[in-house]
Amino acid sequence: MRPLIAITTGSGPGRAGERASIGAAYLNAVQGAGGLPVILPPQLDGTGLSQLMGQVQALILTGGGDIDPERYGEDRHEKTDGVSAERDELEATATKIALERGMPVLAICRGLQMLNVTLGGSLFQDVPSEFATEINHAQTSGDAPAERSDVTHGVTIEEGCRLAALVGATSLEVNSMHHQSVNRLGSGLRPVAWAPDGVVEGLELPGNGRFVVAVQWHPEELVGTHEHARRLFEALIEQAARYRR
Repeated sequence: MRPLIAITTGSGPGRAGERASIGAAYLNAVQGAGGLPVILPPQLDGTGLSQLMGQVQALILTGGGDIDPERYGEDRHEKTDGVSAERDELEATATKIALERGMPVLAICRGLQMLNVTLGGSLFQDVPSEFATEINHAQTSGDAPAERSDVTHGVTIEEGCRLAALVGATSLEVNSMHHQSVNRLGSGLRPVAWAPDGVVEGLELPGNGRFVVAVQWHPEELVGTHEHARRLFEALIEQAARYRR
């Protein structure tokens, strides 16, 4: 049987009222790697979340809007946007459950930031305000926006780390759709990848053979064209198949 992979979603207004939403690329990437996606919408109550987390074999924290800076003790920056208290709470709870149970976790973009904040870290709320950089980390906006599946900057990965082993390289070209990034590190987390301007692009949580890997880019958009993206999802599904509650 295919392992069940929990995937968090965003939410927002629709013509028929509030909707839960997720990019199909995540679902396709999980199924393409041999997993079966299970959706965790922000509207899910605590009992439902606990029940579903008891059935799945891995967790993917997905991209989306910004995390409420109150969670790391800061006032809201004027550029902070798309905050959802319901999503923050669900993802933080799901993350804690997954970590307590030794469940494999792949955190993507906002997901990397949520992992960091859940473990006590903080964020730079607006990269352009904090870094002297020529990199457009939000490549889908600006004067010359790029497609989500385009790669637009390089990433250097620490030799010998788990992420380097998973993708089979210590340098990659990646896509980029964020304006926030890691500031203070969460407890136990280790930075393992960086953009040329110093923005943290990868985190790991070492210890006891656990699989907790986070990337600031969007590999789900690259699985059709880049082997390193496919390898991330394949590794997650492989670890999920081995997971025992």
